[in-house]
Amino acid sequence: MKKTAKQKKQKSMVFKNAVSGYLFILPFVIGFFAFLLVPMGQSLRMAFSDIGFQDGITYTFVEIQNFKYAFTVDAEFGPNMISELIQMAYSVPSTIIFSFFIAIVLNQEFKGRGLVRAIFFLPVILSSGVLVGLETNNSLMQGMKDIIAETSNLTSITDTIKEMILQEGVSAGPISYVFDAVDRVYDIAIASGIQIIIFLSGLQTISPSMFEAAKIEGATAWESFWKITFPMISSLILVNVVYSIIDFFVKTDNEVMIQIKDAMVSKVEYGLSSAMAWSYFAVVAVIIAIVSAIISKKVYYYD
Repeated sequence: MKKTAKQKKQKSMVFKNAVSGYLFILPFVIGFFAFLLVPMGQSLRMAFSDIGFQDGITYTFVEIQNFKYAFTVDAEFGPNMISELIQMAYSVPSTIIFSFFIAIVLNQEFKGRGLVRAIFFLPVILSSGVLVGLETNNSLMQGMKDIIAETSNLTSITDTIKEMILQEGVSAGPISYVFDAVDRVYDIAIASGIQIIIFLSGLQTISPSMFEAAKIEGATAWESFWKITFPMISSLILVNVVYSIIDFFVKTDNEVMIQIKDAMVSKVEYGLSSAMAWSYFAVVAVIIAIVSAIISKKVYYYD
């Protein structure tokens, strides 16, 4: 049976889209094989070796001793990893919800929209190095924070409102999570720049005619959100969740990352630091695989 012109056109479009996708990831593939593959192999070799420095670098194969030491002897590695996993479970959902909400707001028509978009993306640029250094290494800023903490009222506004709501019999779990997110709104905003841009780009691809048709059919704005906006943007939720998980686990103030760096730089234990790094990488990979498998079942894909 001969293919119709429409089928040939669809096949041609699929091929062109596939080629465009491969060309898009080609720089990363080239960079990976040129700059990352060999160092990763050396790091994996170090994880199973005792590294010496007599007459150059020597590798003594010790099987899984470095991994055993990290999990059974080191008193900080396991607890630090569990602590970061718990913090990730709290941080990622609030980051996704915040960035989605801000993207919806920034997608509306209002004066100064370009400036507001730039303001929300500015933390991404500042947190690339300069702001992080100021926050973590500047003794003046740390002293100012201490003074503010000492002179501030011990009971914040959010704590007062939280206590008032809890006294009404509302469940403490969701309320505590919401108010904890409010207290961490600065950190959430700093971590949401890329996610906002991704959500915003997805929202701009939704045809306005879909909302017009829904309005003609009598759908409310709330119904249009759940029937049009959310399904059309669901694939980007998966992208942002994966990005947010990775971004959280590689932050400079992450306790596990600090411990890995300390083992490598301060203690000069390359084998142990490599074992910690690969263990951490494996845990993160498993978490991403599980989260992706769960969310992908709810993702709506459209042509």
